[in-house]
Amino acid sequence: MAGAGSRYLKEPFECAHEHRFEATERIMALQFETVEKRLERIEAMILGVEKRLWMTVFGVVGVILSQAVQSVIEFGPK
Repeated sequence: MAGAGSRYLKEPFECAHEHRFEATERIMALQFETVEKRLERIEAMILGVEKRLWMTVFGVVGVILSQAVQSVIEFGPK
């Protein structure tokens, strides 16, 4: 008779444990989706910053080259 009583006591806990495990899996899946979306946004922002950085580098190089050409023209044959 003790076996029958313990069966009724264990079943609800096993069921609750199963539901808790499934709920934890769903929560983890949602968290991973959220992290993935955030990482995609961060990557997009990094690409934008990278493009701006390269434009700045090319601009600075262009200014330096234009000044070098101007100085060569000024000291060239007159």
